[in-house]
Amino acid sequence: MILLGLLQQAAGEEHVPSPFDINGGVIIWTVIIFLILLGILYKMGYPALLKMVEERERRIQKQLEDAEKANVEAQRLLEEHKKQIAAARTEAQEILAKAKTVSQKERETLLAKAREEYDALLARARRDIDAEKDKAILALRREAVELSIAAASRVIEANLDTDANRKLVTDFLETLGKAEKK
Repeated sequence: MILLGLLQQAAGEEHVPSPFDINGGVIIWTVIIFLILLGILYKMGYPALLKMVEERERRIQKQLEDAEKANVEAQRLLEEHKKQIAAARTEAQEILAKAKTVSQKERETLLAKAREEYDALLARARRDIDAEKDKAILALRREAVELSIAAASRVIEANLDTDANRKLVTDFLETLGKAEKK
C-alpha cells in the first residue's frame, strides 16, 4: 500500500488519504504531544494516583489488622464460652448429684418414719389385742365362776352364799392361772 501511494505521487496523481497512510509529520507531532502529556501527568497525576493507591493499601492493611484482632477476640470469646459451658455442665452434674443424695436421704427418712409408724401401730395393736385378751379371759373366768357355782349348786343341791363362793372360785382360778404361767 505504501508503495502504491508513492507510485501514485510520482505519477502526479492526486492522492486520496486513507487511514493506513503513513505521514511522518503527524507521527512526530503525535509523539511530541504524547511526551508533553506524559510529563504533565507524571508531575500532576502520578503523585495523586500514588497517594490514592497508598491510602487504599493502608485501609486494606488496617482492615486486615482489624479482622485479625476480631478473629483473636472471637477465639478468646469462644474459649471463654467453652469454659462457661464446661463449668455449667459441672455445676449441673453437682446439682444432680446433690439432688440424688437429698432424695436418697429423704427416701431413707420416709422409710424410717414409715417403719416407726408401723412399729407403733403394731405395738398398739398388740396392746389392744392383749387388753381384749385380758377382758376375754376375765369374762371367761366370770362365766366359769357362774357355771361352777351353778354346777356346784346342783350337785350339792343346796343354796350356797354366792359372794363367798365367788371369792372362793376366783381365788382358785387365779391360782390355776398362776400355775399355768409358771
